[in-house]
Amino acid sequence: MEIKELGEFKLIERLTKDIKPTNPSTIKGVGDDAAVLRYSDKEVLVSSHLFMEGIQFDLTYIDMKHLAYKCAMVAM
Repeated sequence: MEIKELGEFKLIERLTKDIKPTNPSTIKGVGDDAAVLRYSDKEVLVSSHLFMEGIQFDLTYIDMKHLAYKCAMVAM
């Protein structure tokens, strides 16, 4: 089976099915692109996103200012 047939979420599920949180501060571990952690008396959302040139953007058609804006908006 090829990755494109699985889709993003099934691929993530397959890659992370055996990864279990071991730190008690982890409320919600590996997921799509975020985790929830306990820090002192607060809960913290940690998020990440990967942009790959040629897939999510092409520098032929977008300048760095607009790429930075796009990245910031997706991360929020």
